[in-house]
Amino acid sequence: MRDLLNYLLKGILGEEKFDISESNEGGRTLYSIQTEDKNKGLIIGKGGRMISALRNILKVKATLEKQAVNLQVTD
Repeated sequence: MRDLLNYLLKGILGEEKFDISESNEGGRTLYSIQTEDKNKGLIIGKGGRMISALRNILKVKATLEKQAVNLQVTD
């Protein structure tokens, strides 16, 4: 799942200036994306559409693998 997120973010940002941390909280896998401030706008998107689409893609993959997942952009 981390590879999928990494692939999607490389396509959005066009560079590898981000870091993905992974943690398990109460049976859910939490992915936190850390990047420069200028890239946060690209990840979140207009009206939050991009981050919502990323979350939906991860949820579909997580459902197929019988897991729970959450995604956030942190400072």
